[in-house]
Amino acid sequence: MQWETVIGLEIHAQLATNTKIFSGSDTTFGAEPNTQASLIDLAMPGTLPVLNQEAVRMACMFGLAVDAHIAEHNIFARKNYFYPDLPKGYQTSQMDDPIVGLGHLDIALEDGSIKRVNITRAHLEEDAGKSLHEDFSGMTGIDLNRAGTPLLEIVSEPELSNAKEAVAYARAIHTLVRYLNICDGNMAEGSFRCDCNVSVRPKGQTELGTRTEIKNVNSFRFIERAINHEIQRQIELIEDGGTVDQETRLYDPNKDETRSMRSKEEANDYRYFPCPDLLPVHIPRDMLEELRAQLPELPTQKRERFASEFGLSSYDASVLSASRELADYFETVEQVCKDAKLAANWVMGDLSALLNKDNLDVSQSPVSAEQLGGMLLRIKDNTISGNIAKKVFEAMAQGAGDADQIIEQQGLKQVTDSGAIEALLDEVLAANAEQVEQYRASDENKRGKMFGFFVGQAMRASKGKANPQQVNQLLKSKLEQ
Repeated sequence: MQWETVIGLEIHAQLATNTKIFSGSDTTFGAEPNTQASLIDLAMPGTLPVLNQEAVRMACMFGLAVDAHIAEHNIFARKNYFYPDLPKGYQTSQMDDPIVGLGHLDIALEDGSIKRVNITRAHLEEDAGKSLHEDFSGMTGIDLNRAGTPLLEIVSEPELSNAKEAVAYARAIHTLVRYLNICDGNMAEGSFRCDCNVSVRPKGQTELGTRTEIKNVNSFRFIERAINHEIQRQIELIEDGGTVDQETRLYDPNKDETRSMRSKEEANDYRYFPCPDLLPVHIPRDMLEELRAQLPELPTQKRERFASEFGLSSYDASVLSASRELADYFETVEQVCKDAKLAANWVMGDLSALLNKDNLDVSQSPVSAEQLGGMLLRIKDNTISGNIAKKVFEAMAQGAGDADQIIEQQGLKQVTDSGAIEALLDEVLAANAEQVEQYRASDENKRGKMFGFFVGQAMRASKGKANPQQVNQLLKSKLEQ
């Protein structure tokens, strides 16, 4: 039997507010446990929550960016459940009247095609605390610093058909919230995490299969691996005569498997009811228009502009617009050197390799965009060759100064004088007279292979400073004599 997969994602983006959603407690990551949880965060008797206006603004920005309906009137509800890291006994969230309604996001797939993924809703809620197991023998510690941190839960329609599509969608949301500057996207710190709803059904069947939810996956690689494992588990289970239980599961990346956590609750199990401590939220239309005017150029818009304005391929445009910081870096390089393709090649090539090697973000690059653009100008005006440029780039990365300083100090200026290059080639050919005779006695096919030998000898003799194009032209002329 052939199977097809249906996937929907629930993404939790921690909003980049300075304080929590209902209190003035700090949201800075990494503080000592239980030093950033106030009495309001714990809903102690006599305390009342106050909604953080900045969280509302950020949620509206997201809604506008995905062309969604934004509810001008929305309410908060209490979602009742009991876990150790939620001591108040309920989570303040939104149910029937979320702030963001139906929207959509277009994502680029591996084959270059574009797929529209519909977004069901995005609602505001508070985060729970965190259970700590590793530092306590036979016990669990509870850190409530995260309790009350504002989250935007973004729920997609079940329209993704495989793990790669799911990752492409998650990456697109990750890029978008960072472009909007409403979430730092730090998955290692839990600022961006994903619940994956997965089901399978016989190919051609319209009714959805029983779904499972893989909870709190915090890396794109693990999202793909967890979904693929769960797809295979469900297919094997059904084909062996079993049935899929609707449940919440956890993914173990060390064992590459999912395991049951608890049966999946339905909405009515949470006994939602409007929060009596919070007034309904009214969002004026003029506020939405002001926010719409403040929207930055969005990732899809920037990708399309990079392709049309700079003549970049769809792939290059997608890579360079993957983050706002990388896009800004590339554009600065291009503005300096006035050569988009050259700038793209170096940003995606040598710069990315340098950043990956040292595990740096582009904002931490030891080579500024202005420095890289300046070096590319020296390639364009033939001051240095591409090979010499790699030495210059390495020196810039080590703090040796800008390109012009390094070229001058290290004597790296390219030799472009035809007379000097001809003299050098005469010496190379004289030193390899036997190979010259073999070349001239050979057919075209063998000559092509031997020509590279002479080029290599010439570049070695010039210590890489001779202009490669001139070397090739003059060498070919001399060998044909």
